[in-house]
Amino acid sequence: MEKGYKTLNVYKKADQLVKKIYIFTKYFPKEEMFGLVSQMRRSAVSVVANLVEGWARKNSKEKTQFYYISRGSLTELEYYIDLSFSLQYLNKTQFQELFGLRNDVGKLLNGLIKSQE
Repeated sequence: MEKGYKTLNVYKKADQLVKKIYIFTKYFPKEEMFGLVSQMRRSAVSVVANLVEGWARKNSKEKTQFYYISRGSLTELEYYIDLSFSLQYLNKTQFQELFGLRNDVGKLLNGLIKSQE
């Protein structure tokens, strides 16, 4: 049985996003391994890591601060997804899947932030 942050829909969706980022970036050009691939993976993981850290905080203000950081990382990731598509590292189907997950996470995260304010 799942407990804690793992029960949050936003966690589940953000975790899916991270895994898709890892899968899709595996096929990017090798010269991007320490550039765009690294940045995309780090920002995607940061979304989840800050969400989890915020969830663990007892103080509502502290929770909200981590959720805002998570949202910032999500916005950063949005740019990397757009860039990857424009550079043709992602095909249209991959782009649409990542962008849809990104939007879902954003909506859920915004709801979580509003619930703390």
